[in-house]
Amino acid sequence: MELWKCIGFGLILMFGAWSCEATSRSLQDASMYGRYEQWMTRYGRVYNDVNEKENRFKIFKENVAFIESSNNDVNKPYKLGVNQFADLTNEEFKASRNGFKGHECSTKTTSFKYENVKAPVPAAMDWRKKGAVTPIKDQGQCGCCWAFSAVAATEGITQLTTGKLISLSEQELVDCDTSGVDQGCEGGLMDDAFQFIQQNHGLSTEANYPYNGVDGSCNTKKAASIAAKITGYEDVPANSEKALLTAVAHQPVSVAIDAGGSDFQFYSSGVFTGSCGTSLDHGVTAVGYGVSDDGTKYW
Repeated sequence: MELWKCIGFGLILMFGAWSCEATSRSLQDASMYGRYEQWMTRYGRVYNDVNEKENRFKIFKENVAFIESSNNDVNKPYKLGVNQFADLTNEEFKASRNGFKGHECSTKTTSFKYENVKAPVPAAMDWRKKGAVTPIKDQGQCGCCWAFSAVAATEGITQLTTGKLISLSEQELVDCDTSGVDQGCEGGLMDDAFQFIQQNHGLSTEANYPYNGVDGSCNTKKAASIAAKITGYEDVPANSEKALLTAVAHQPVSVAIDAGGSDFQFYSSGVFTGSCGTSLDHGVTAVGYGVSDDGTKYW
């Protein structure tokens, strides 16, 4: 009899534990679902049906767990955030936004304007503070990062040359630069964009040819209204961070990076020290460099 009492008591305890675990899980899910619906409201997210909403919730929950785990690592000097991409898998995020088609550094040899510069570069540089960078733009769900990268570099050199910071048109590149590798929201290359700008005798303004984030037909009338032009372009020597430093010390520079990881998808603040791959998939613009308080060098 005593043995059966022990077994029965043990079963009651286990059922109790399972019940508590189930209740705890449901409370956690309810709390997370509340966060999910707040997030949906904040970013205006609407789904086609209940099934899609539930599937996106599962992705959201996994992403939040990843973000919180990363942020709990005290050795990481950067933080992630639950941003507008939190209901996307990493593959979905990359497919809709990372449209650089080069995938690896160019090894072709070209002239380098700053090759013989002898003067030491400044210890830090921030072209935003010097008025050569327009406010942050949003490419949306169009994989035309290459256009934004090329335009930002063109805006920068235009300001340094003329003293005027003009927001130029990415949409013109998306719509009109389509005869070669560059294919609007399906991706492209900054070099080809520069070639188009040069051959087209310049770019129109953002105000005249505004961005709408989808592929469209070239508006030749708007494109004919030129606001800025370039006389040429060249590649920074491959595999030389010193050469890149010299270039960025003199002007904003188009660069390609491997932005394929989830850390990039949810990056929020701090000096990014996460995985830096070599499968280049995203065009951005280097607008400066410096050293953080703990001595970490950053771009």
